[in-house]
Amino acid sequence: MDIKNLVTFIQVAELSSFTKAAQELGYSQSTISFQIKQLEQELDCQLFERINHTVALTERGRELLTYAHQITRLADDMIDDAQEQTEIHGYIRLAMADSLCSSLLDHPYVEFRQRYPGITLRVTTAGTGEMLRLMNHNEADAILTLDSHVYNADYVIVGEEEIKTYFIASPTHPLSGVPALSVRDLLEQPFILTEKDMSYRRLFDEQLAASSLEVRPVLEMGRTDLICNLVEQGIGISFLPEYVVKERLNDGRLITLNVTDMDIRVWKQLIHHRDKWVSPQLKEVLKYCLEREF
Repeated sequence: MDIKNLVTFIQVAELSSFTKAAQELGYSQSTISFQIKQLEQELDCQLFERINHTVALTERGRELLTYAHQITRLADDMIDDAQEQTEIHGYIRLAMADSLCSSLLDHPYVEFRQRYPGITLRVTTAGTGEMLRLMNHNEADAILTLDSHVYNADYVIVGEEEIKTYFIASPTHPLSGVPALSVRDLLEQPFILTEKDMSYRRLFDEQLAASSLEVRPVLEMGRTDLICNLVEQGIGISFLPEYVVKERLNDGRLITLNVTDMDIRVWKQLIHHRDKWVSPQLKEVLKYCLEREF
């Protein structure tokens, strides 16, 4: 139903004249007649009686005039609300790799929250396969992956970056300073790793499996900061992305091991479905993720 036809209906009813309604609305009289006829056909009833150049509402027309006023008033309220609303608000569902939570949700998130107090953010941590499932079923508005490169014509890649990964150890570890190591050399050492099937850990396991090898870590957990703490203490070695260990490498608390026979490519990607409406609140969350992660 065209709101303009309802407005015309109200004007004709109030002025009891097609001619005066046309003058008031800036239409031709033929346009007014067409709009009323169109509305009568849509409602399947006669709205006006036209006798000897007089125009009067029918009984049914008087009943429907009340609804026309209510509908046009609600339409005006909606337009006013949309134009006057200055605060962006809404509910955004973000699925992401567990190890990215710290960098995304540390102190800068406080500033984001202060800037957009109306945005509610729900963060779900999951593996890439589960993240893609959530996005494909519209259970996640966007995903932040850390895995092999994801490409699909149904997805929009908002941002992406290849991430270096390292085998790390304590500076006092027996393998520290060895110029070249094979992955078989590492498997003789105790490993502390993130959970199996999670992003870069899964890629590590897949490359091992391709060589008929397997790692059996002495400890598995999601907290990469705790893994780094334990590796610093010399309890074992680990395999982690650069952004997790960069600060500790720079200040000498950890060192990298030169493994020559394994090349693992990991990509960080911010993605939403092609058919997803990028609402103002989603736009701001994506912008924040880009600023923090890329």
